[in-house]
Amino acid sequence: MRNPHLAHALTKALSSPGPDQPKERRIVLLGVGSELRSDDAAGVLVAQRVGALGWPDVWTFLAGTAPENLTGDIKRLSPSHVIIVDAADMHCPPGTVSLLGPEETRGVSFSTHTLPLSVLAGYLETETGCVVIILGIQPLSLEFADAVSAEVLQAVEETVTALALCLGQGSRARRADGPTQAHEADS
Repeated sequence: MRNPHLAHALTKALSSPGPDQPKERRIVLLGVGSELRSDDAAGVLVAQRVGALGWPDVWTFLAGTAPENLTGDIKRLSPSHVIIVDAADMHCPPGTVSLLGPEETRGVSFSTHTLPLSVLAGYLETETGCVVIILGIQPLSLEFADAVSAEVLQAVEETVTALALCLGQGSRARRADGPTQAHEADS
């Protein structure tokens, strides 16, 4: 794993409940980005992989380029934590994964959506009392119709592994019975 501190940072961020939340952890993972623009698909790929694992306390949403369209669904779940994953130009080597607080996103260029993630995060925190965690993955390319780069694919796998470790799922996640928890926003 290129970033051994990612699981530790996520564990720490997920250890405290929001101010208005019970101690029970209910996590929403919001994958943001466009699968049509190469590495901009990073957030969606993480959400797809986590959703396919069927973890019972994690709800995944494929937000595409309009994450604000899912705020009603997220509010109904009353999450303790919302993890937003998106490609972000942080001026780092491609594939770098960084945990960002909403206040830290102001100097970061996020991919294809127009609503700043800091605004979305602030809204969700205010409406649900949850803790919002933003994971940025540095893209190599955002060109239309290009394949996702090897660096970003590796970062996606490392992010899923880090989430498995910090959520106590170990190296093998359990598949939950029932319908998939992944939802796709209209793009």
